[in-house]
Amino acid sequence: MTTLLKHGAFVAPFHDIRESPTLALRRDLELAAWLDQLGFQEIWYGEHHSLGWEIISSPELMIAAAIEMTKRIKIGSGVISLSYHNPLMVANRIVQLDHMSLGRVMFGFGPGMLPTDASMMGIDTLKQRDMMGESLDAIVRLVRGEVVTAKTDWFELNEAQVHLMPYTSPSPELAVASVVTPSGGMLAGKYGIGMLCVAATQGGSFLKLGENWQIANQVAENSGHILHPSMLRLAGPMHIAETREKARDNVRFGLQKWLTYMDYVRPPGAKPIIPEGADAVDSLIESGYAVIGDPQDAIAQIERLYGAQGEFGTFLHLAHDWANWDNTKASYELYARYVMPHFNRTNEIRITSYEQLVNNSTELMAQRHAGTSAAFQKWEEKKKEMEQK
Repeated sequence: MTTLLKHGAFVAPFHDIRESPTLALRRDLELAAWLDQLGFQEIWYGEHHSLGWEIISSPELMIAAAIEMTKRIKIGSGVISLSYHNPLMVANRIVQLDHMSLGRVMFGFGPGMLPTDASMMGIDTLKQRDMMGESLDAIVRLVRGEVVTAKTDWFELNEAQVHLMPYTSPSPELAVASVVTPSGGMLAGKYGIGMLCVAATQGGSFLKLGENWQIANQVAENSGHILHPSMLRLAGPMHIAETREKARDNVRFGLQKWLTYMDYVRPPGAKPIIPEGADAVDSLIESGYAVIGDPQDAIAQIERLYGAQGEFGTFLHLAHDWANWDNTKASYELYARYVMPHFNRTNEIRITSYEQLVNNSTELMAQRHAGTSAAFQKWEEKKKEMEQK
């Protein structure tokens, strides 16, 4: 692979309704600091407004806080629901955060995930993807410094312009969410921006990976843009431990509660994540939906994604509370210790050097012994010389 894989986390988030939301939000920020320390490159925060579990309502606020807790990691909105906002307000917040972070922010966009969010605002869910496209067209132009006049049936801009030019030239990194439908890929290609596949390991989404990226590239070519595999991000859930047995034990903490929530929010007509009567962990592993195992299992999952997609830029952990906080942090640490070096090839020279030792140990030890013997011989000769004087 010519594209060096990056690593990060996608934080929807998913937090049990029985626990303190205050502490849960603090952990979401602490996760950014922990990943920054471990050498991960990215973390993304979502936007939701109902149903109790996904409690970040403003990814921009999380980004602003996480900027001050980290030094190097890039922080993104995963995603801003464009149908909920005036595009000029979104563009101005993007540019401000670009300055506040000295260029460490990224912005992902989507139509809005939860129908309950749209219902509270009187938004027709059938129109949300069209609304996203209309808003994105204005935002891309605004953050690149254009003056925009546009009128739709839900927003109007009159010679609108961002208050500041971006810190990053020509603009901060932009990306659009993609699940199953081709709408995300079409927009990514139209504007030459990245693509966030937020459910890459799920059955329908997994099967559409290559097709949607192909659509994005076809539209990009027709629009005069070039998409590079580094602009594609794939997300999926993982929990790893030193052994498969320990990983299974760890996820007893919160997996079943997460599965219950996810079944409630699955699209109409979609099959339950776990077939009736099946073991939850076995089913998640066998379907390829999730990794619950050791670092080698994590490596195998990413190789599986390469097989379906080809090259891509970043693997994102779909963050969750399947395990307690200590075991969750340990999972990310194991990933950083063993999975990241595998794909980034950082140990190739070390491994080659060690293999040379293993394959030539007899000869090398003989050389070492000869050198040691020669040193003692020189000393004996020197000692005799001194005694003769």
